[in-house]
Formats: sequence, structure tokens, C-alpha cells
Amino acid sequence: MHGALSSLSARTTASGILTIDLAAVGRNYATLRDRLAPTVAGAVLKANAYGLGADRIAPALYAHGCRDFFAAHLDEALALRTIVAGDARLFVLNGLIPGAEGQCAAADIVPVLNSLDQITRWSDQACAEGRDLPAILQLDTGMSRLGLSESEVRILANEPGLLAGVRVLFLMSHLASADEPDNAQNPAQLATLRRLAKSLPPAELCFANSGGIFLGAAYHGALARPGVALYGGAPASGVANPMTPVVRLDVRVIQTRTVPEGTRVGYGGVHVTTAERRLATIACGYADGFPRHLSDRGAVYFGAVRLPVIGRVSMDSTTIDISALPDGDLAPGSLVEVIGPHQPLESIAADAGTISYEILTRLGHRYHRDYC
Repeated sequence: MHGALSSLSARTTASGILTIDLAAVGRNYATLRDRLAPTVAGAVLKANAYGLGADRIAPALYAHGCRDFFAAHLDEALALRTIVAGDARLFVLNGLIPGAEGQCAAADIVPVLNSLDQITRWSDQACAEGRDLPAILQLDTGMSRLGLSESEVRILANEPGLLAGVRVLFLMSHLASADEPDNAQNPAQLATLRRLAKSLPPAELCFANSGGIFLGAAYHGALARPGVALYGGAPASGVANPMTPVVRLDVRVIQTRTVPEGTRVGYGGVHVTTAERRLATIACGYADGFPRHLSDRGAVYFGAVRLPVIGRVSMDSTTIDISALPDGDLAPGSLVEVIGPHQPLESIAADAGTISYEILTRLGHRYHRDYC
């Protein structure tokens, strides 16, 4: 009983409530899985499942049949190993920093090898243990971020002994413009991947990210790795979002006031009221993932009413104009919608001049989290 009261109290007094719909995550996975079939659908859980809690997201995905999980770093994969069952395959997208090979092998985690140096160190580990070790080889097909360059692929093709003890599960690359379906870089990268793959030992391809899944079967390969689409983010720009929303964020009003014409609002006094206005200060700021770029341009909602941000977003608070509401509708403790049916993830990201990925991964830890 005491625990239940504590939970109720935490929800009641929290600065905001972040609702994460695990059932929606499952539906999104099913949508992507069905679209990909017969390609296997994995899941990217890097950055604590895009900020939503890998300890809750991973089991939900596992329950819907996902068995292939991608992390960015080894420590993320090691944490996942304690969360999902042993039949799950765990991959580390950024490969391995020197000295981490033994820990990775002991935990049965598969590195994505991005350079000849990483390949050599993983091969040495395999030889030291007297067994083959699995890996994915990433090829750089035009993003210039991670992966073997064309010259490194040629070296590997001419010196196959570099892969001694390495069991290559997939050849992988990353689409740089998959969220733009008509971008010419997409087919160019696909052609480069196919060309480079021909010079290496035969292996299945792992190519499609969230956007790549919607480019068509040619991009799917044998294993896809959706990320933001699982969490309700739009996989492509300029078209209707086919994914189910996963997150809703409501934050509390701290204080309301009425100010006369000519009142300066917020840091720097950059906003000056042009008439009498009713204002509210809400309990979120850039420390909570409400970007400072929303200053004097973003908004929150109360019901269907848009309440614009005025002045600069502060670290822990933001001022909004509530003059469009009947007097008394909002009071200290009331909740306003930051992300939800009236302001989807992509809308607030666009207002902030960023992308949904950044909004998701920056959601602060001061909100009470409701998983449903």
C-alpha cells in the first residue's frame, strides 16, 4: 500500500507526465515486420531505446518476436544482455574500442566491424580463444561516417586471411538519405553496396533502416534494423506517417499571471507584449528536452487550443501565452500537452528546427513515466 501511495504521489507532484505506449511499440514492430517479410526485422535500441527505456522497450519487442537488437556501444549491449533472453542476438553498431574484445566475446555479443583495425583485433581474439567469432562487416557506401572505405575493401578482398576466425554474418551499410524517398543517393548507395559485396566472401546484406524499409524490397536485405519508426517517428518526410504514436508528454503549469502592454518576458527581455496578456509558466525547459530553439516560435496545447511560447525557453521553465483560453481554465498544477494528438513528434521537431530523433532522445528524467 505504501508503494502504491508513493507512486501516486510521484505522479501527482511530478513536473510532467511522459506516457510511453508499449502496445504501440509492439504494433509498430508488427507493421514493419509484415512489410519486410521475408526479411527479418530487428530493432535499434541505442541511446536507451531512443530515450524511452530499453529495460521496458526490449522485453516488449521480444514478446512480439524480435530477436535481433542493435546497440551503439558495448555497454548498452551488455545491459541488454541482462534484459532479454539468451536466444536474442545483440549487435554493437560502433564496433569495439581497443581492449573490449574479450568482454564482447564472453557476453556473446556481435560487433559491427568498421575498420581493418577492428577486424584485426577481432580476428586476434578469435585465434586466442581457438574459435570462430561472429561479426557484421560495415561498408561505407557514401556516408563517410563508419565502415570500410573502398580502398580497405580492396585490401580485405586481396588478403582474406585478415578475416581468420571471423564468421561474417552480414555485410552492412547505412543509408544517409532514406527519409527522402526520391533522393538519388539511395539507389547510388545500393549500387555501391552490391558492387563492393561482390569482392568479398558471400554474405547476406543488412541495409534498411526505418526509412529504407519504405524504399522497397531491393533495400531490405536479409536483416533490417528499424529505429525511430518503432517509437512512432515518421520514417520518411513529406508523406503521412504510417506509424502509431508511442509517446505523449504533458507538463504542469507552475504559475499564471496577467501582464499589461509593454511587459518584457523572459531572459534578455526579447519579447515585449503588445497588449494585455495572460501568461502561464510551465515546468519544462531545455534541461527537460524542450529545445531552446522553441523560444518565441513553439507552442503547447490545452485541448485543441494552441498556446504559443513567448520569450526564451529557460533551463527549467517556459512561458506561454494563455490569453486564448477562458479565464480560469488553467491553474497551477494543470497539465498542458507538449507532445500528443494536437502536436505530434514531427511537429514540435519542425518548430525547433530539428528532427524527431533529437526530441525523443533528449526527453528529460524529471518527468514521471507511465508505461501502458
